[in-house]
Amino acid sequence: MNESDIQRRQFLKTSVGAAAVAIAPGMLLFDMAHGKAEAVTSKVRWGMLIDTANCAEGCNDCVTACNKENGLSGGLSSTDSQWIRKIELKDMRTGRELSLPMMCQHCEHPPCVDVCPTGASFKRADGIVLVDKHTCIGCRYCMMACPYKARSFVHEPLHDQNPDVPRGKGTVESCTMCVHRVDKGQQPACAEACPNKSILFGDLNDPQSEIYMKVRSVASTQVRADLQLNPGVRYQGL
Repeated sequence: MNESDIQRRQFLKTSVGAAAVAIAPGMLLFDMAHGKAEAVTSKVRWGMLIDTANCAEGCNDCVTACNKENGLSGGLSSTDSQWIRKIELKDMRTGRELSLPMMCQHCEHPPCVDVCPTGASFKRADGIVLVDKHTCIGCRYCMMACPYKARSFVHEPLHDQNPDVPRGKGTVESCTMCVHRVDKGQQPACAEACPNKSILFGDLNDPQSEIYMKVRSVASTQVRADLQLNPGVRYQGL
């Protein structure tokens, strides 16, 4: 084996190893960026419980916080990304009206992951569903597969991005549950900003967590439970 062959093999070995680290779904995003290699674990499943009774009609604090945290424009044009939106529901039988936030539901069985041809859509071991911007080809199959219409396509060039939230023209994106904050032990921006504390975030697998105890003590609903996707986002009062 000549010297060029040895160098070529070493290059391929190094490249494959680097690629594996770059896209490994079990890595903490924040820790990877800071040279650490701590893995997430399936013992944890991050989720949210949203109390629709306390979610005020006309309040968009969660949307505003999401836009600011993740560098979104907030709908300045019709093609702008929208990671969380407020929707108004009305029961036609009773006339009851509800206002609630809708975002990526971080499903246990995410259809967006199933249809992605490159593996760009993936679910971390802790249940957070993400998109790898380096391998997303912008085919938008995931957008068609998502029953919650929670994903957006980036049509325009992006400027002044948050370095913790990589985005890119020609790729698909959605709520990341503020993974860059979660990996640092913080709350997602929407949960932190809600003035009525209507968004409860925590570990659905931890018997000591508030969300674990609450989902077992109050009636909660998974949107489109008939699809058996087991979303990580639950709604109280639907």
